Amino acid sequence: MPTDRRPALHASVLDDLGRQVATGELAPGTVLRIDQLDERYGVSRSVVREAVRVLDSMGLVEARKRVGVRVLPSTSWNVFDPRVIRWRLDGPGREQQLLSLGDVRRGVEPVAAELAAARATPDQCGALMGAVMQMAVHAKSGDLEAYLVADQLFHSTLLAASGNEMLAALSDVVGEVLAGRTHHDLMPTTPNPLAVRLHGDVAEAVQSGDGAAAAAAMQAIITEASDALRDAESQ
Repeated sequence: MPTDRRPALHASVLDDLGRQVATGELAPGTVLRIDQLDERYGVSRSVVREAVRVLDSMGLVEARKRVGVRVLPSTSWNVFDPRVIRWRLDGPGREQQLLSLGDVRRGVEPVAAELAAARATPDQCGALMGAVMQMAVHAKSGDLEAYLVADQLFHSTLLAASGNEMLAALSDVVGEVLAGRTHHDLMPTTPNPLAVRLHGDVAEAVQSGDGAAAAAAMQAIITEASDALRDAESQ
């Protein structure tokens, strides 16, 4: 097998198996065999083993000699792994997953905003303002993909500006939440002008060093997003 194909094959098998486990298609307790999986996917046994090893590290499966690969319950999963989040959002419980992640954001991002008001560098303040401007432009044009990129940039910059490495490490988690809403049609086709304005409020509060205002505006962003999700669910 050409070496340049292995990463692509590994990623394909990993993505398919991971999604099946995370969405419940493969129920907890299901036992898979390596020799059956390599036949199913038409790949070498080593490619399957690599994929299983990654899933094992995420807590989605447990591989044991002479037993096979056993699917584990969600209580064992690394639920903060961005790939697990992405796979779960492909399942029937995606709306509930987004609401659950919204609760996590509620406990993290307002704190990050308050810290950023005291610790953000001039470059980070400029990046926040620039991201808001891009969000406004793309909201007006209706380019949701470009809007998402600017939105993700805003939140990753804010988390980094907190000056707390553990908060900054959640950037990919928040990014998957934002992408999940967009890619699963759980946000309006035209972004809410209120959302853009609130992001601007956060950026201005961070730039002026007003921690309380930054935290309040970030809280309002998360509330707006949760309300929009519930409205999408009810339609």
